[in-house]
Amino acid sequence: MAMQPKYKRILLKLSGEAMAGEKGFGLDFDTVLKVCAAVKECADAGIQMAIVVGGGNFWRGRSSGSMDRTRADHMGMLATTINALGLADALEQLGCDVRVQTAITMNQIAEPYIRNRAMRHLEKGRVVIFGCGTGNPFFSTDTASALRAAEIEADIIFKASMVDGVYDSDPKKNPHAVRFDTLTYLDVLNKDLKVMDSTAATLCRDNGLPILVFDLGDPQNIVRAACGEPVGTIVKP
Repeated sequence: MAMQPKYKRILLKLSGEAMAGEKGFGLDFDTVLKVCAAVKECADAGIQMAIVVGGGNFWRGRSSGSMDRTRADHMGMLATTINALGLADALEQLGCDVRVQTAITMNQIAEPYIRNRAMRHLEKGRVVIFGCGTGNPFFSTDTASALRAAEIEADIIFKASMVDGVYDSDPKKNPHAVRFDTLTYLDVLNKDLKVMDSTAATLCRDNGLPILVFDLGDPQNIVRAACGEPVGTIVKP
């Protein structure tokens, strides 16, 4: 049966950890290919797909000890670029047309981030991967997802994570943790729910951007979510 997409343009946020698979560090190409196969399925169904990728499988600026935070964050941006190029290669292997754009110019390996050019790529059916976060230190890749989603006028942010939704407490530590089906941004900010950091959540709220949080353990969840099937937790403005 042909896929029945619910959304026209999706910003998919992939954590660096999701790229690492079971290994927990670096790139696990089997995992990456499975994720990319789901992205291709969406693109083939006519959905415009943009991706923001984290860098935590190589480097986390926040946990860099006594290192200067700005420099640590710059290293993190480079880590996201490694992931962006790995994703691009996997998508190309599957026959996708892909462009990587980075917020810090690296002309030899990627296009610079230019909003109008990104929009043209999407309209032509290309998958666009955004590297380097926002290009600024102190801003997470979650904030970069919110910013890019607002800029490209995405219908929704898909936050594909290692948990199957948003809980009232950590389900790994509390067996009685309760999962939410729907939330508002006010809930997220007031209850300090760990959906994304407050900067990102505020940016989404102010721009009326919904977020769907779901488990990437089964990459087909990306396709299910794109068809509007009930997966994970949706946070609405």
